[in-house]
Amino acid sequence: MISALFQFVENTWTNDSSGEVIDQHKAQLVLCFGGKESFINEKIYASAKCQFPAADIAMCSTAGEIYQGTIQNNSLVAVALQFDKTKILSSSVSIHDFANSYDAVIKLCDLIPKEDLTYVMVFSDGSLVNGSELVKGLNFAVGKHVLVSGGLAGDNVNFQSTLVGLNEQPVAGKIIAIGFYGKDISVTHGSKGGWDIFGLEKEVTKSSGNRLFEIENQSALELYKQYLGPEAENLPGSALLFPLSVIIPGAVKPIVRTILSIDEEQKSMTFAGDVPEGSKVRFMKANFDKLTGAASIAAQQTLLKQRDKPSFALLISCVGRKLILGSRTVEEVEAVNTIFGNETVMAGFYSYGEISPVDAGNECQFHNQTMTITSFYES
Repeated sequence: MISALFQFVENTWTNDSSGEVIDQHKAQLVLCFGGKESFINEKIYASAKCQFPAADIAMCSTAGEIYQGTIQNNSLVAVALQFDKTKILSSSVSIHDFANSYDAVIKLCDLIPKEDLTYVMVFSDGSLVNGSELVKGLNFAVGKHVLVSGGLAGDNVNFQSTLVGLNEQPVAGKIIAIGFYGKDISVTHGSKGGWDIFGLEKEVTKSSGNRLFEIENQSALELYKQYLGPEAENLPGSALLFPLSVIIPGAVKPIVRTILSIDEEQKSMTFAGDVPEGSKVRFMKANFDKLTGAASIAAQQTLLKQRDKPSFALLISCVGRKLILGSRTVEEVEAVNTIFGNETVMAGFYSYGEISPVDAGNECQFHNQTMTITSFYES
């Protein structure tokens, strides 16, 4: 397996010296991550296809690009992958052709052959697609015996529209899936948040999808304000510093939910993923050192014993973490690079939601505020 990094600068794709050297005509898969402005260029896909003529090319807008040990903004980066024995098959659908996100992903998965399927990589529109419904569909259609990971596209901190494309110019509303086939590819994952949990565990007693109304039959918003104390005056901006830990009914381990907005009139909070009734919730707060430490743990989770470092690692972190960490954001990427001994090609992006299981062998979940890493090894 060969992994090579590229940047698109001054209308030219340049191979980064920190990655491997690849025959661009033999690359089978190219992942392109960039600011939405980068994809407004109507010739950008054609340029990539000319550079990598035999590859499936996936393009995804971001809230920041991860390029080896650095973080960039409004750039366009790519990783080209060439496999020795692994087969790649990909498909895409548009949310505009379906009644809901669940139906869209069921059709998407129908387009992927299941025989010898080892892993599925998913990139989705981050504005029009419901992440929770997306994951429900993935779990139903693929099952927990096949690892699924990926993320939702971003739009910097604008939260207006996102772009995704597979073998075409990226557009709004697309969901893409890339299947990896055969026994020679090993794919591992890790996902950690690193937040401090505080307060007693409470039960959600009234919610609708991703809108939370009541906790323990009390106004969720008023209860949230009590826990925030003086920071309540800075809502909704301060909500990024205080996400919610959620254990969904039937689950054992918590997932993190980011608060997108509050409604003073309805006394509700809207999250980036569903918060079902019956969920157990606790409040969380940022701890800068733990956030960085969590990135290290996520990387460690992807290491295989008695194996060299992974050839490639896909890093997908949350835009909320980037906003919180500010100038220290690069520290979490550097922490991952350290775990890999500076030997692994790394690329990825800051997203509007991350997709991966919490633990190996379990169904995938829709996360917020995590660093999610997927590592690739080929025999």
